[in-house]
Amino acid sequence: MTEPFKLLLDPAVVRAIGAHLQRVAPTFDRPRFEQLALDGLDALELKARAMQLADALESTLPANFAAGAELLEAALAPVTVGDAPGGVRTGPEGLAGWALWPVGEWVARRGLDDPHRALQALHALTQRFTAEWAIRPLLLRHPDTVFATLQRWCADPSPHVRRLVSEGSRPRLPWGLQLRPLIADPAPTLPLLAALQDDPSPCVRRSVANHLNDIAKDHPAVIADWLQRHLPEASVERRTLLRHASRSLIKAGDAAVLAAWGQGEALLGRADLAVAPAQITLGEGVRLSATLTSLSRRPQALVVDYVIHHVKANGSTSPKVFKGWNLTLAPGETRTLAKQHAVRPITTRVYHPGALRVDLQVNGAVVASAVFELRVPGGFTPATGRSAPG
Repeated sequence: MTEPFKLLLDPAVVRAIGAHLQRVAPTFDRPRFEQLALDGLDALELKARAMQLADALESTLPANFAAGAELLEAALAPVTVGDAPGGVRTGPEGLAGWALWPVGEWVARRGLDDPHRALQALHALTQRFTAEWAIRPLLLRHPDTVFATLQRWCADPSPHVRRLVSEGSRPRLPWGLQLRPLIADPAPTLPLLAALQDDPSPCVRRSVANHLNDIAKDHPAVIADWLQRHLPEASVERRTLLRHASRSLIKAGDAAVLAAWGQGEALLGRADLAVAPAQITLGEGVRLSATLTSLSRRPQALVVDYVIHHVKANGSTSPKVFKGWNLTLAPGETRTLAKQHAVRPITTRVYHPGALRVDLQVNGAVVASAVFELRVPGGFTPATGRSAPG
């Protein structure tokens, strides 16, 4: 059984932070730090634990930011050689891994008035964990200073620092403060991404792809233009990056992005979609069977997805695109595609009973549809206002 994420910051980690800070600064008030950090820790989830540990650091580290940063840097474990810091853990040699989330938060809070020293500290932290969350308040407060630093960091020897350039400036980073100015206008980050998209480190390239996918959610035309400029004659590694960066717009059927990948033309042929059984209960599944018949004299590159229109509480529907198939349909070929789709309870969606339409989407255009009925035991039937039978 997988342990809860919150145990990444458990009492043992708290005591290790206290021990290493006292190791490098014998006057550090370790008992008070541990008392503040451990108070009610068991009841907190992971992010709340990180914030509580950061509070404890604020109460016990020197009031002078530069002095506190120097102390924390002295407590760090040596830098390890490798592409991904995910396996690095706090040990006898110093602090690393998840123990540094609250340290980064302390830097983000206390270093806002000393951005150059704060960035120096984050340069050290990100090589043992990540500073992608901690750099964001600095970027919002001091954009010119931070972007000038990020430009230099594009050539840093450490892949972890180069990754921070992209990941720390992502507009919609999970768990991170949203960078609303960059959501509105991503132009400041585009030169950084161009400099990093052919980076030798896979983890850096993956971050660039995710950053571009963030931009795609608000500025699809920027990504379409990026593909027009950077996809021709791209290496295998760059094509992989750009395909991952395009994933949301490909699922959404964006015509310009599909065209850039040579998949923008409408299906020349016939399409049929069957869904069975006709009625299911929440927790069961349906089998989708799509048949495509080519009427073209040349091969057709096709992105085939399906869209399920889930019923909402008020009886309206909300579409959700699911990945299907990428294929080349030969001239005159008939191809049958099948997929099992489970309709199971998940934390991010409330299911309501009713008729769910399924659209077959080929190169962004709906070419066939079918319907199945979903029963939700004890649920509410929007059309009648009555409870569905159990």
